Amino acid sequence: MASETHTARNIEITAKSLQEELARLAIQKQALERELAAVVAHLGSVERAVSALEALMIQTTAPAAASAATPDPQAPAAVVPKPDTPSSADPATATGVPDQPPASRKRARRPSSTAGTDDAHKNYGKLTEQIMEHFSTVGDVDVRARDVAAALGRDTDSGSINAVRSTLDRLVGTSRIRRTGRGLYRARKS
Repeated sequence: MASETHTARNIEITAKSLQEELARLAIQKQALERELAAVVAHLGSVERAVSALEALMIQTTAPAAASAATPDPQAPAAVVPKPDTPSSADPATATGVPDQPPASRKRARRPSSTAGTDDAHKNYGKLTEQIMEHFSTVGDVDVRARDVAAALGRDTDSGSINAVRSTLDRLVGTSRIRRTGRGLYRARKS
């Protein structure tokens, strides 16, 4: 009889634990759905901006090309080589850049979206160095990834915090820092 009560108690505890986990997962699902909706909206606005910039580039280069194509009556006639026209049947040469892999062709056609924001992104590309500098200033203490992200000003969204986490994991893999516990990191002693 005592065994049956003990088993019933274990089932009750397990059921309660699973209900709490279910509630936590429902909240996490809602947060992820909101984040996904924000990313989808941002993606759409960036795609529209890129399309608008491509259209603007075509408009601004078309008049320049037209004026360059109009010969100056006083200038000597120059021989202009005819550019190779890509075959519409061959998708590899459809962009006019046949020797590049597909990803490079895609980049070649699109303008750089960071042209005007170079200053804002200069510090963003140096995450490893920033993390190592942070560990040199904090000394011999355990630090959470979220605290590192906050110290670097990268705690604005989960993507930025995850970038810090993955960089910390790479640094652990290369033995530049060490993991001291779940989610805890510490600088290696020299």
